Amino acid sequence: MQAYLEQVFKGLVSHPDEVDVTALEEGDRVIYELRLNQSDIGRVIGKSGRTVNAIRSLLQAGSAKAGKHSRLEIVEDQAKD
Repeated sequence: MQAYLEQVFKGLVSHPDEVDVTALEEGDRVIYELRLNQSDIGRVIGKSGRTVNAIRSLLQAGSAKAGKHSRLEIVEDQAKD
């Protein structure tokens, strides 16, 4: 599922080399953390959150088939001063 998410997000953004999806597993729960270039966040979220919500729906369906619960979080790294 992690490779699938990376492929989807790399196809959406302007800076695909900066896309990083990390999976954190805790029992039957998996949290996918998405890190990407700040300028690409709007592209991933989409108008009224439609794009990210569609991807989350696909993620939940795929995870449910595997008997897991999943969540996608977009992580905004703080700018280094």
